Amino acid sequence: MTTPHLPVLSPLMVEEQVRAALVEDLGRAGDITSQATIAPDMTATAEINAREEGIVAGLDLARAAFRLMDPEIRFEAFVKDGDRLAPGTVIAKVSGPARAVLSAERVALNFLMHLCGVATHTGHFAQEIAHTPAKVCCTRKTIPGLRALEKYAVRMGGGSSHRYGLDDAILIKDNHIVVAGGVAPAIRAARAFAGHLVKVEVEVTTLEELEEALEAQPDVVLLDNMGPELLYRAVEINRDCAGLTDATYAADPRRVKLEASGNVNLKTIRAIAETGVDYISTSKITMAAPTLDIGLDIVVG
Repeated sequence: MTTPHLPVLSPLMVEEQVRAALVEDLGRAGDITSQATIAPDMTATAEINAREEGIVAGLDLARAAFRLMDPEIRFEAFVKDGDRLAPGTVIAKVSGPARAVLSAERVALNFLMHLCGVATHTGHFAQEIAHTPAKVCCTRKTIPGLRALEKYAVRMGGGSSHRYGLDDAILIKDNHIVVAGGVAPAIRAARAFAGHLVKVEVEVTTLEELEEALEAQPDVVLLDNMGPELLYRAVEINRDCAGLTDATYAADPRRVKLEASGNVNLKTIRAIAETGVDYISTSKITMAAPTLDIGLDIVVG
């Protein structure tokens, strides 16, 4: 069995994000607390520790924070992104000029705590539906400026990504449908506009709209705010429209994929996945993820 390729963060993007965060934190005069209390020739060693259970994401950003503050700082990671953490796990050891270590601490931890939090929260959702083929997906509902990082963290937690922005896939939503004059006209217009590598998805709110959409053959139909009973029926309609049986439906690559969205949380996602939909999209894994408690402690002696 081959190991699936894991996503990576662009080193250029990592440096840009971290540099901006350091500039924001250091302001006009740098870390005046460390300058006032620590001699310039002092060194320090610190450990970055997990204080609760979670999933790792964002090590490259933490490493970059210390490197950009001072290239003499040594950052030694003991885990990798995607690993599971137990409380008390030493994530990394940092050693070098004491002023620089303490000046980079908050930026490094902010990235780690947020991205580990997103990965961990996503992991809870993914675990709930692990017995089904459905995938939990993040959306464009992300903190501005952090989308690529948060979508990376989602992948580390076992989730999948929806489109990255407005330019990489067509998603026809309710307002587009109103302006375009209906579900089918909107899909036909999108098909005429899109290149052969661009996917076309349409949002529907009723089973009647679903049937209209399936006739126009989009790649994906987003079933918005439908409960499990309607989702079951939507899967049946999709199966019957494609002329498939229960045994052949899931594996047929030609059929339209179905995505459920709306009212998705840890209490509802299992029932949604068990209806047979392919994807479940939710902003909860990015916009509602709590930070993971991670700290940096100076090692004495």
